[in-house]
Amino acid sequence: MTTRREVANAVRALSMDAVQQANSGHPGAPMGMADIAEVLWNDYLSHNPANPNWSDRDRFVLSNGHASMLLYSLLHLSGYDLPIDEIKNFRQLHSKTPGHPEYGYAPGVETTTGPLGQGIANAVGMAVAERTLGAQFNTADHTIVDHNTWVFLGDGCLMEGISHEACSLAGTLGLGKLIAIYDDNGISIDGEVEGWFTDDTPKRFEAYGWHVIPAVDGHDADAIKAAIAAAKAETGKPTLICARTTIGFGSPNKEGKESSHGAPLGAEEITLAKEKLGWNYGPFEVPNEVYAAWNARDAGEQREAAWQVKFDAYKEANPELAKEFERRMAGELPANWQTDAQAYVQSVVEKAETIASRKASQNALNGFGPLLPEFLGGSADLAGSNLTIWSGSKVIHDDPAGNYLNYGVREFAMTAMTNGMCLHGGFIPYSATFLMFSEYSRNALRMAALMKLQNIFVFTHDSIGLGEDGPTHQPVEQTACLRLMPNMSVWRPCDAVESAIAWKVSVERKAGPSSLIFSRQGLAHQERTAEQLANVERGGYVLHEPAAEPQAVIIATGSEVGLAMEASAQLQANNIAVRVVSMPSTDTFDAQDKSYRDSVLPPALTARMAVEAGMPDLWTKYVGLEGDIMGINTFGESGPAAEVYAHFGITTDALVERVTALVKA
Repeated sequence: MTTRREVANAVRALSMDAVQQANSGHPGAPMGMADIAEVLWNDYLSHNPANPNWSDRDRFVLSNGHASMLLYSLLHLSGYDLPIDEIKNFRQLHSKTPGHPEYGYAPGVETTTGPLGQGIANAVGMAVAERTLGAQFNTADHTIVDHNTWVFLGDGCLMEGISHEACSLAGTLGLGKLIAIYDDNGISIDGEVEGWFTDDTPKRFEAYGWHVIPAVDGHDADAIKAAIAAAKAETGKPTLICARTTIGFGSPNKEGKESSHGAPLGAEEITLAKEKLGWNYGPFEVPNEVYAAWNARDAGEQREAAWQVKFDAYKEANPELAKEFERRMAGELPANWQTDAQAYVQSVVEKAETIASRKASQNALNGFGPLLPEFLGGSADLAGSNLTIWSGSKVIHDDPAGNYLNYGVREFAMTAMTNGMCLHGGFIPYSATFLMFSEYSRNALRMAALMKLQNIFVFTHDSIGLGEDGPTHQPVEQTACLRLMPNMSVWRPCDAVESAIAWKVSVERKAGPSSLIFSRQGLAHQERTAEQLANVERGGYVLHEPAAEPQAVIIATGSEVGLAMEASAQLQANNIAVRVVSMPSTDTFDAQDKSYRDSVLPPALTARMAVEAGMPDLWTKYVGLEGDIMGINTFGESGPAAEVYAHFGITTDALVERVTALVKA
């Protein structure tokens, strides 16, 4: 009979072999966590390798993503569509087994991990999504949402600040189906962590309100099994299992040392390790009886089939709820979305309000929120300023079936958690903070873009226009940085109409996240024809066309569009005809066909001026080297908004003067 240790050794062997063949990678953690993984995946994890997208599967997150060969080995051995050739192709170009787990490459990879700490935060978001979805769809007689979220994490994840943010909130929320297993091996790249990481981790998590199981032998299957059983029995708190392991377990000369962390063991050491482990097989060779012990396809299909029986009964008893559940898990918008959303946009056009775009954003939430039960919003303690609570908001802390989460001052965790909600399915999350504090979220924003998640980020107080709070709060480079991020769509609307359309487009966008950038100060309503209104969705359009042939064009966004319109009127009085282009989304405009882009910015119209209260460099590609850009390339100043704008020379008079100089040049 194959022993549990022999079954676990398959993970160790594949991890050693793959890292050696790639000549790079991290064998130590997979070798150290193999026994834990074997117990979890074979005795507890509810999943179906034949259908990685089964909605009620357990979610498994490898937060210490450098241990990717652990996950790839588990997926391969348990029967996912990840053949041995992909294991052999570890870390090679276009393989399904990149250096860190990448969402969308190999089936069964629930999230992209590697930047330490974000995996545990993703998992907290997944656990929130599971509980909220269950509260919204489960009934007294039928339970169709009922699964756990499991996380492996290491010392590095716990050192990263995001783990403090996310795990603190997880404890407050009492996420009883979240179970984290801490690989307490005492080693990181620089050596033994006792020189820089002496936290009492069990006490730390107890203080957060977690159920903590300390001092578990990570190489004793019975001890691991008992700990996991105790974790599952605790339903009112998340659980942290502290498992003491030996990094590089089985390597005679490198186990327990940093030398096994992030480099191949070497052919000679692998031979010695396999001898010590009793693994008498060649590279990438796994005996049939070990494959049989790992294979989860039959059990997985039985699990999903049993769930399908429950769902069919649910569907018969609650046909409308079942239909809604299927729609949301498929990521489809309501059938009446286009008609009702367009009707709301038209109502905004007719109101013609002059308001701050942050208020226009809240109005859009009130307009679109009733149409979108999949909305799951939240703010990093600034809801009263960024106006993300709408009339139908229900805080999930008070109502488990609600649609709004108070994140507290936890911008990084908030962003990573919403990524987890996206990955879980069933929700379109949005979250909010001041634009300046996107800095705290930056790496999680990048991960949303990397994974092409439909996540909506609301950033208010968008410029020096917030005034008296001064340069610490006045964003200058943040909009430009967001625009530089691949797959991130960025909208900076100029009025309530563009704000509503920005929300509508973001709700419809499936190819990646959207950042919506809104003002604190009031923005004047701009009149548009039907054609201009339709062209807003194209990211850039002609907002004002002079009666005479234009001699120059002003390109503007957000609060500076009003300034551009005022300048064009003054220039017209000076017999200088100027076209005004509003460009709320540069990436959306860039994605249009060349004929449209040339119709907005004709190549022959070379006298071009861009104006935006932020870093000017990006605008060079629109105005050319001979054009002019009115922006800010230093930090802001504290003072009333109008005075700050004047200080930086962003005024109507200054714009008129500079456009005139362009035309006469």
